[in-house]
Amino acid sequence: MDTNQITGSIIDASIQIHKHLGPGLFESVYLEILCYELRKRGLDVKNQVAIPVFYDNLKMDIGFRADLIVEKKIIVEIKSLETIAPVHKKQVLTYLRLSNLRIGLLINFNEELLKEGITRLFNNYAKE
Repeated sequence: MDTNQITGSIIDASIQIHKHLGPGLFESVYLEILCYELRKRGLDVKNQVAIPVFYDNLKMDIGFRADLIVEKKIIVEIKSLETIAPVHKKQVLTYLRLSNLRIGLLINFNEELLKEGITRLFNNYAKE
């Protein structure tokens, strides 16, 4: 499955969840159900993945936790906020750079129409 098919499946599953549950729940609820839905679709999904951060001679084993990594290719960051701030997009871009992954999805489930809450981000410097 190529990355466009994977992101399409993630977005489709997210929209189905949102149609069924609506906005307003905690991020952890959407995260757990999205993991379940993606695994039902046969995708490899890891949640709350610890990503190390390296700085000079220092290694932090858990620099951050990615909400989801799907098929070892795509980071998915789940939010349930009134508004996505520019810092949230920067957060995903930093996660992509530090994990050397190319594609990230920022999904805010607290939107009336979920398509308004989906942002696709790219790390143009990833080494594939």
